[in-house]
Amino acid sequence: MSARAPRAESTATNWLLFGLLGLFWGSSYLFIKIGVETLPTFTLIAGRLGIGTLLIGAVLLVAREPLPRERRMYGHLAVLAFVNIVIPFSLITWGEQSLESALASILNSTVPLFTIVLAALVLHDEPITVNRLVGLLVGFAGVVILTSRSLGPASGGNPLGELAIIGASISYACGNVYARRMVHGLRPMVPAFFQVSIAFLVTGALALLTERPFGLTLRPDALFAVGWLGVFGSGLAYLVFFRLLRSWGSTRTSLVAYVLPIVGIVLGVVVLGETLDARILAGAALIVGGVGLVSSRYGTRRLYGRRPAED
Repeated sequence: MSARAPRAESTATNWLLFGLLGLFWGSSYLFIKIGVETLPTFTLIAGRLGIGTLLIGAVLLVAREPLPRERRMYGHLAVLAFVNIVIPFSLITWGEQSLESALASILNSTVPLFTIVLAALVLHDEPITVNRLVGLLVGFAGVVILTSRSLGPASGGNPLGELAIIGASISYACGNVYARRMVHGLRPMVPAFFQVSIAFLVTGALALLTERPFGLTLRPDALFAVGWLGVFGSGLAYLVFFRLLRSWGSTRTSLVAYVLPIVGIVLGVVVLGETLDARILAGAALIVGGVGLVSSRYGTRRLYGRRPAED
């Protein structure tokens, strides 16, 4: 039984999970960048997904969660494995071969912009409202400020790599809405397990066919990167993601993409010794403010959205 108004401790738990998800996925860009220095695209992805499959599978066995009974549900989970994992992971990993990890995390924060439009077209209970529109615009303004220097004409950026990250954002947005529309009545770890395991089989096969992974020399930093990505970026992250998707909906959950640039910037300072400036602080403040506005109880007047079907 689900309540429309969550209790205070439930709300606090969701915000904690939201922060952890931002950390798990935000740090992934750094470790993808480390991994792609020596590992081919599909080998890196398959490695992290293999670890994630083992982790989520162990949780599933311990919890003794019931599996879906409808055959159609397995088809939906297979679609999500491609749209939510295989396609975006491949685009991001390939894109980071020519882009900095912080820039990749910033570009991926466009997910909510695509999600809010798709959700309004497909889901009757997630319309575009005043607070969501204003919050998304404020958050996107923060992203623009953060990217203003990196995406300038003198930056030397790779347009194909940048387009790949934007393509990953579109794929994530489609996956968010598809999961909310088609996947119901499952505990979070069940869709997480099937998506990660199916994606592992697909990317593992592609790695074997195109990259000869067993002939590679593995460096310690690459092994650590794959381990981090497997445990946190592919295992725990998807358990948290589906918990939030069920509690908050696709639009609000997708706002985790706005946290990713902040994590990327902090890791740049801590790991790479980069310095903070007014542009970075202003962009980060707008991003956090945008998240708060979208989640606000004020300004919920409906602007546009699909009407529920009448009985």
